[in-house]
Amino acid sequence: MLKPYADVIIDITHTAVDRAFQYEVPEELSGQAVLGAKIRAPFGNGNRLRDGYIIGFSEKPEYDPLKIKKIAAVCEDGMPLEGQMIRLAAWMKERYGSTMIQALKTVLPAKRKLKAVEKKYLVRRVSREECEELLALYRRKNQKARVRLLEAFLADEVLPYEMVVQKLRVSAASVKPFLEQGICILETKSRFRNPIGEHLVRGDSVHLNEEQRQAVNGLLTVWRGDKRPCLLHGITGSGKTEVYMEVIRRVVEEGRQAIVLIPEIALTWQTVMRFYRQFGERVSIVHSRLSAGEKSDQMERARRGELDIMIGPRSALFTPFSNLGLIIIDEEHESAYKSETVPKYHAVDTAIRRCELAGAMTILGSATPSAASYYRAQNGEYHFFQMKVRAKELSALPSVEIVDLRAELKAGNRGIFSRRLQELMVETLGRREQILLFLNRRGYAGFVSCRACGKAVKCPHCDVSLKVHRDGTLKCHYCGYETVIPKTCPSCGSGYIAGFGTGTQKVEAMVKAMFPEAAVLRMDMDTTARKGSHEAILSAFADGKADILIGTQMIVKGHDFPRVTLVGILAADLSLYSGGYEAGERTFSLLTQAAGRAGRDSLPGHVVIQSYAPDHYSVEAAASQDYEGFYWHEILYRKLLRYPPVSRMLTLLITSREEEEAEAMARTVKRQAEAINEEGILELVGPAKASVAKINDIYRYMFYAKCEEEAPLLELKQSIEALEWGKNVQYQFDME
Repeated sequence: MLKPYADVIIDITHTAVDRAFQYEVPEELSGQAVLGAKIRAPFGNGNRLRDGYIIGFSEKPEYDPLKIKKIAAVCEDGMPLEGQMIRLAAWMKERYGSTMIQALKTVLPAKRKLKAVEKKYLVRRVSREECEELLALYRRKNQKARVRLLEAFLADEVLPYEMVVQKLRVSAASVKPFLEQGICILETKSRFRNPIGEHLVRGDSVHLNEEQRQAVNGLLTVWRGDKRPCLLHGITGSGKTEVYMEVIRRVVEEGRQAIVLIPEIALTWQTVMRFYRQFGERVSIVHSRLSAGEKSDQMERARRGELDIMIGPRSALFTPFSNLGLIIIDEEHESAYKSETVPKYHAVDTAIRRCELAGAMTILGSATPSAASYYRAQNGEYHFFQMKVRAKELSALPSVEIVDLRAELKAGNRGIFSRRLQELMVETLGRREQILLFLNRRGYAGFVSCRACGKAVKCPHCDVSLKVHRDGTLKCHYCGYETVIPKTCPSCGSGYIAGFGTGTQKVEAMVKAMFPEAAVLRMDMDTTARKGSHEAILSAFADGKADILIGTQMIVKGHDFPRVTLVGILAADLSLYSGGYEAGERTFSLLTQAAGRAGRDSLPGHVVIQSYAPDHYSVEAAASQDYEGFYWHEILYRKLLRYPPVSRMLTLLITSREEEEAEAMARTVKRQAEAINEEGILELVGPAKASVAKINDIYRYMFYAKCEEEAPLLELKQSIEALEWGKNVQYQFDME
């Protein structure tokens, strides 16, 4: 009989060993050495024991069986992967340019050796009659602590030890004689940590309007059919979450599991509460603010089949569900779904691939779909569903005003707040309603704009804003164009030209000075640094403990505050100058989401958009909630400049501690790309310094290639990987 052999990826992040090695599986380990198991095996000339993962099996040796090494052990902290997860890791490696071990570590939920959470219970061991006799005895002796304990035992035979000590105020010394006499025993039970808590109760069932029912029926028809990805485009307040919950309920009833991705931790609180009240303890969450033990426990619960639904940001995508039926990506347009570490995967594309492997379906939901998703829906790659009215009968879209900050400057108002916004804030506070003030700081750093005409200094070749460097120059990080910072505006000649420096703390101070009697909360990276701070701030505002909430983009996405009737958007157009080709899309999305927070219940809402570029198509379309008008303008711009989704784009980041080496390698890459681009189907851009040219003394260069088809870009990627890369130079790929 032929011996079994395992194909193993060794846990070394280096391209030279980024392949499978064949090992013999000893007979005593054959039951544990399953697909995806983490193992220990001798590696290299010194036979040093290394961690690895089993990615396949074979019956035939690839070379002399006497030279094939044996697996030393199967690790207890390993979590077996499904075959589909290994194929998903291989797809990520190929598409995003990582090593196989990096991809495996991304899709493999860590199972840590952590002390289990234990809960102690006191269990009554005597009859009810004996307990009543003892109670009478201790009443006569006036031993009040033991009386309280015996009274509790008559009500319940099993008492949580924590409750006995804290609520009944019975000390360990008072309990000890009961244990010695056999009146009760102490039991200890291990349990999984529950990051949601155990105090919530189930709520009412979901009630859908006609438009929501149509969306649910259409989505379920696709789920039972071809399972192509679906795009659900619903205006803010149209009730997409209720649609998600109803589709999930049907999927779970058929024995399948669901993953719900949300873009930020700040959204977790309200989302999870709504799901938990519908589905109870079969729902859990995972995100970066949980402890290592909490994360590990949730993944273990999912692996054991104790959960039906997992909710969380990007990493929840790899929850080890064995019978996955559905992945929902809420706010699918968000950039938070793009990983910033290797492999630089996009959660949308990776979710679709995982669903293909699992026979599941992906639902992408947004009030402002990404141009890429809408483009694919228009081309028939995705099924398309739309909801055009708000779910609550008395709720209507808010009225929106755009205030031209250039006119405010001419009128002598150099403050942060326009006269119109100040007027509405006074009226709203007078009615005891709530206000959201959103500071659009995304992409603010490093660009120069004019306060008189509102225009930023742009690259003449790439139609993106130039970025400020410390040496006083402005540079384009797409093509390398460079110029000095002008003293006057190139568009209108005004001297009011500078960078932007307003932050949330400054806004908070000004609001408190203007409205000293108003209760103000601020939500940004500083105030949410501690675990649980997101939930504390949001729940306080939802409970009416503050009149005004000030924050960055984390306050405007997905939250539902019924008493918010005024939203003020400060410096709305800042994200237009973030330097990337998606700046218009990001601006439209942020402004639309922010405007959608107002008037979500029976109270009418009002929105003030303050802008230096009030006539920009992104600002105008957001004010009128006109997604289609925005999309057709945006997609024309993408077609003209061959940006995604019309073309695919491969991005290469080259880094080194030696600037000359990084620059020289970038030029080598350019020559290699030109050599294989004989037919001219690729558009090559760069190399140029990255937007942040140096981090921790590591120099960074960028190179771009565009093509209508993905295959030539993958071929280019492979040829670049095959180049002679020095030890001091690293690289990362990104595919859009």
